[in-house]
Amino acid sequence: MPIIAARCLTAKQSANIVRAVHAPNHPGQKSASFTPDSRQAWVRLLLALVIGSIGSVGMWAVVVVIPVVQAEFAATRGAVSLAFTMMMFGFGLGGVIAGKITDKFGIVPAMAISIAFLGVANTLAGLSTQLWQFVAAYFLVGLGTSATFAPLMAEASHWFERYRGLAVTIVASGNYVAGTIWPPLVNAGIESIGWRYTHIGIALVCVTVMSLLVMVLRAQMGEDKVRNHANAPPPRVDLNLSTNTLTVLLSIASISCCVAMAMPQVHIVAYCGDLGYGVARGAEMLSLMMACGIVSRIGSGYLADKIGGIRTLLLGSLAQGFALVFYLFFDSLTSLYLISAMFGLFQGGIVPSYAIIVREAMPASEAATRVGIVIFASVFGMSFGGWVSGLIFDATGSYGAAFANGVAWNALNVGIVLTLLVRSRMNTTRAGAGFAI
Repeated sequence: MPIIAARCLTAKQSANIVRAVHAPNHPGQKSASFTPDSRQAWVRLLLALVIGSIGSVGMWAVVVVIPVVQAEFAATRGAVSLAFTMMMFGFGLGGVIAGKITDKFGIVPAMAISIAFLGVANTLAGLSTQLWQFVAAYFLVGLGTSATFAPLMAEASHWFERYRGLAVTIVASGNYVAGTIWPPLVNAGIESIGWRYTHIGIALVCVTVMSLLVMVLRAQMGEDKVRNHANAPPPRVDLNLSTNTLTVLLSIASISCCVAMAMPQVHIVAYCGDLGYGVARGAEMLSLMMACGIVSRIGSGYLADKIGGIRTLLLGSLAQGFALVFYLFFDSLTSLYLISAMFGLFQGGIVPSYAIIVREAMPASEAATRVGIVIFASVFGMSFGGWVSGLIFDATGSYGAAFANGVAWNALNVGIVLTLLVRSRMNTTRAGAGFAI
C-alpha cells in the first residue's frame, strides 16, 4: 500500500515533500510556513505600500517645482514640462526593465537598483546648472521610480489569492499616497531651503528610509518564491478579438485617457499660480486630488469584481470627462478645490481597470506582458499630455484650450471602451469562475 500511494503522487508533489523534509528551520526563513492572505501577507503589503509611497516622490516633486525652475532658467512652460515627460518615459521604460529583473532575481534586487537611481538622480537634479541637465536627471528619477509600481504590484499578487485584486490596487495606490503627502512637503522645502537642496533632501530620504524598509521586507519574505500561474483559470470575457488587436485598442484607449488625466495632475500647481492663488494652493489641490484618487483606486477593485473591468473603466472615463468640463467653466479658488477633489474621485480607478480587462480577456500566460505594454502606453499618454498642455499654454497664454484638448482625448477613450463593451455583450461569456492576477 505505501508503494501504491507513493506512485500516486505527482513528481511536483514528491519534490515539495522532499524540500519540506530537508529544508532548514531557520528563524528568519518564513517561506515554508507562508500562507497566502495570511497576516504575514498583509504585513508585506503594508511594507510595499509604504515603499511605493516614498519611492514615487519624484512623480509629484517635478509638478511642484515647475514654476520655480521655469523662473530659475528663464525657460518656457513647455520646455520645463519636458522634465515631467522624460520622467514618465523613464518610468515606463524602467517598468519593463525592473520587471525583467524582478522575474529573474526577485523584487529586492530590483528595489536596490531603484533606490540607487533615486539617490543619484535627485542629487543630480539639485546640482543641475542648465535646464537640459535637470530634464535628464528626471529621466533617471523615472527609471528609479519604476520599480515601485508594476513590479511591486506583480510581487504583491503572489502573496494573495482571495484578496488578490484588492492587494494589487492597494499597492497601485502607493503613487497616489505619494501625491497626497509629498506636494505640500516639497513646496515647504522650496520655500525654506530652495528647490535645489529640497532635491538633495529627497535623495537622502529615499536612500535611507527605503533601504530600511526593503531590508524589513526581505526579512519578511525569507526565501519565498514567485507563485506559479500555470493553473490559472481561463479568460471569462470573449471579445472576439485577437490578443494583439485588443492590446492595441487598450493601448490607444490608455494613451487617450492619460493625455486627458495629465492636464490637471501636471499643471494644477502652475495654473493656480497663474490665477494669482499661489503655488501653495495648487500643491494643496494636487494633494486633495491624489487623496481622493486613493479612494477611487481601491474602490475600483471592488466595483470591477461586481460589474467587470470594461464597465468600471467606462464609468471612470465618463466621470473624468465630466470633471474636465467643469475646469473649463469654473476657476474660483473654492470651485477649483471642489473640482480637484471630484477629479481625483473619478479618475483614480482608470489605470488599474486596464490590468483587470487584460486579466479578464486574455490567457494568464500572456497577461503580464500585455499589462506591461498597456501600462507603458498609459505612461506615454501622461508624458505627452503633460508636455502638450505646456505647449498649448505657451501658444494661447491660458489653460482653457489645454483643458478642451483633454476633453477631446477623453472622448476618444470613451468611444473605444464603448466599442469593447458592445462586443462583450454580443459574445458569449466564457466559462470560468474568474481570472488570476
